[in-house]
Amino acid sequence: MRSVFVFPPGERSVTVALLDRSMPGQREPWILDGALYIDIDDEETGHLFSDWDPDDVAVLATAVGRRPAWAVQMDVSGRVDGIAEVHRAVALLLAHGGVAVDDHSAHPWTLREIEAGAVVDGRRFFRPRFTPPGLHGR
Repeated sequence: MRSVFVFPPGERSVTVALLDRSMPGQREPWILDGALYIDIDDEETGHLFSDWDPDDVAVLATAVGRRPAWAVQMDVSGRVDGIAEVHRAVALLLAHGGVAVDDHSAHPWTLREIEAGAVVDGRRFFRPRFTPPGLHGR
Protein backbone atom coordinates (compact mmCIF):
# COMPACT_ATOMS: atom_id res chain seq x y z
CA MET A 1 0.00 0.00 0.00
CA ARG A 2 0.99 3.58 -0.62
CA SER A 3 0.13 6.29 1.87
CA VAL A 4 -0.67 9.98 1.91
CA PHE A 5 -0.88 12.06 5.06
CA VAL A 6 -3.13 15.11 4.96
CA PHE A 7 -2.87 17.91 7.52
CA PRO A 8 -6.05 19.99 7.15
CA PRO A 9 -6.44 23.26 9.02
CA GLY A 10 -8.78 23.50 11.96
CA GLU A 11 -10.07 21.06 14.47
CA ARG A 12 -10.03 17.30 14.11
CA SER A 13 -13.78 17.16 14.81
CA VAL A 14 -14.47 19.40 11.80
CA THR A 15 -12.49 17.06 9.53
CA VAL A 16 -14.26 14.00 10.94
CA ALA A 17 -17.63 15.67 10.27
CA LEU A 18 -16.55 16.48 6.70
CA LEU A 19 -15.53 12.87 6.09
CA ASP A 20 -18.80 11.64 7.63
CA ARG A 21 -20.82 13.90 5.30
CA SER A 22 -18.77 12.93 2.25
CA MET A 23 -18.83 9.18 2.91
CA PRO A 24 -21.98 8.56 4.98
CA GLY A 25 -22.42 5.38 6.95
CA GLN A 26 -18.69 4.85 7.36
CA ARG A 27 -16.13 5.78 9.94
CA GLU A 28 -12.57 4.85 10.73
CA PRO A 29 -11.96 3.79 8.13
CA TRP A 30 -13.86 5.72 5.55
CA ILE A 31 -13.49 3.94 2.20
CA LEU A 32 -13.54 5.87 -1.08
CA ASP A 33 -14.36 3.89 -4.25
CA GLY A 34 -13.13 0.66 -2.65
CA ALA A 35 -9.54 1.76 -3.21
CA LEU A 36 -8.76 4.47 -0.68
CA TYR A 37 -8.83 3.70 3.04
CA ILE A 38 -9.03 6.87 5.13
CA ASP A 39 -8.39 7.09 8.85
CA ILE A 40 -7.25 9.62 11.45
CA ASP A 41 -3.90 9.10 13.15
CA ASP A 42 -2.25 10.99 15.99
CA GLU A 43 0.81 10.81 18.18
CA GLU A 44 -1.03 10.42 21.46
CA THR A 45 -2.98 7.23 20.76
CA GLY A 46 -1.68 6.22 17.33
CA HIS A 47 1.54 6.01 15.36
CA LEU A 48 1.78 9.38 13.61
CA PHE A 49 5.42 10.28 12.89
CA SER A 50 6.71 7.04 14.49
CA ASP A 51 8.63 6.08 11.35
CA TRP A 52 9.22 9.59 9.96
CA ASP A 53 12.67 11.12 9.67
CA PRO A 54 12.93 13.97 12.24
CA ASP A 55 14.06 16.37 9.50
CA ASP A 56 10.88 15.60 7.51
CA VAL A 57 8.73 16.32 10.58
CA ALA A 58 10.60 19.62 11.03
CA VAL A 59 9.91 20.62 7.39
CA LEU A 60 6.23 19.77 7.88
CA ALA A 61 6.05 21.74 11.14
CA THR A 62 7.55 24.77 9.40
CA ALA A 63 5.00 24.52 6.56
CA VAL A 64 2.06 24.16 8.96
CA GLY A 65 3.35 26.64 11.53
CA ARG A 66 3.46 24.04 14.29
CA ARG A 67 3.97 20.32 14.76
CA PRO A 68 0.59 18.79 13.85
CA ALA A 69 -0.99 16.64 16.56
CA TRP A 70 -3.06 14.59 14.10
CA ALA A 71 -3.41 13.77 10.41
CA VAL A 72 -5.73 12.10 7.96
CA GLN A 73 -3.96 9.00 6.69
CA MET A 74 -5.00 7.65 3.32
CA ASP A 75 -3.80 4.21 2.29
CA VAL A 76 -4.17 3.33 -1.37
CA SER A 77 -4.81 -0.22 -2.51
CA GLY A 78 -2.06 -1.64 -4.70
CA ARG A 79 -4.59 -2.89 -7.24
CA VAL A 80 -5.34 0.64 -8.54
CA ASP A 81 -3.15 3.63 -9.36
CA GLY A 82 -5.31 5.68 -6.97
CA ILE A 83 -4.34 9.04 -8.44
CA ALA A 84 -7.90 10.21 -9.12
CA GLU A 85 -9.15 9.03 -5.72
CA VAL A 86 -6.27 10.63 -3.82
CA HIS A 87 -6.63 13.91 -5.70
CA ARG A 88 -10.38 13.99 -5.03
CA ALA A 89 -9.94 13.30 -1.30
CA VAL A 90 -7.07 15.79 -0.95
CA ALA A 91 -9.11 18.50 -2.70
CA LEU A 92 -11.93 17.92 -0.21
CA LEU A 93 -9.65 17.97 2.85
CA LEU A 94 -7.43 20.89 1.80
CA ALA A 95 -10.14 23.18 0.39
CA HIS A 96 -9.49 25.67 3.20
CA GLY A 97 -5.71 25.26 3.56
CA GLY A 98 -3.28 22.77 4.99
CA VAL A 99 -0.81 20.45 3.29
CA ALA A 100 -0.36 16.81 2.27
CA VAL A 101 2.72 14.58 2.27
CA ASP A 102 3.03 11.48 0.08
CA ASP A 103 5.32 8.43 0.03
CA HIS A 104 7.47 9.86 -2.75
CA SER A 105 8.80 13.01 -1.08
CA ALA A 106 8.83 14.86 2.22
CA HIS A 107 7.59 18.04 0.56
CA PRO A 108 4.45 19.47 2.20
CA TRP A 109 2.19 19.91 -0.85
CA THR A 110 -0.46 22.62 -0.94
CA LEU A 111 -3.69 22.09 -2.84
CA ARG A 112 -2.61 24.79 -5.30
CA GLU A 113 0.63 22.87 -6.08
CA ILE A 114 -1.24 19.56 -6.41
CA GLU A 115 -3.91 20.94 -8.74
CA ALA A 116 -1.32 22.78 -10.85
CA GLY A 117 0.75 19.60 -11.31
CA ALA A 118 3.76 21.36 -9.78
CA VAL A 119 7.09 19.56 -9.90
CA VAL A 120 9.17 19.75 -6.72
CA ASP A 121 12.55 18.01 -6.52
CA GLY A 122 11.72 16.17 -9.76
CA ARG A 123 8.40 14.84 -8.52
CA ARG A 124 4.70 15.58 -8.75
CA PHE A 125 2.36 14.86 -5.89
CA PHE A 126 1.63 11.15 -5.41
CA ARG A 127 3.75 10.16 -8.38
CA PRO A 128 7.27 8.84 -8.70
CA ARG A 129 10.01 10.98 -10.21
CA PHE A 130 8.73 13.15 -13.08
CA THR A 131 10.33 12.75 -16.50
CA PRO A 132 9.48 15.65 -18.85
CA PRO A 133 8.00 14.62 -22.21
CA GLY A 134 10.69 13.76 -24.76
CA LEU A 135 13.23 12.64 -22.12
CA HIS A 136 12.03 9.06 -21.70
CA GLY A 137 14.81 6.50 -21.97
CA ARG A 138 17.62 8.91 -21.14
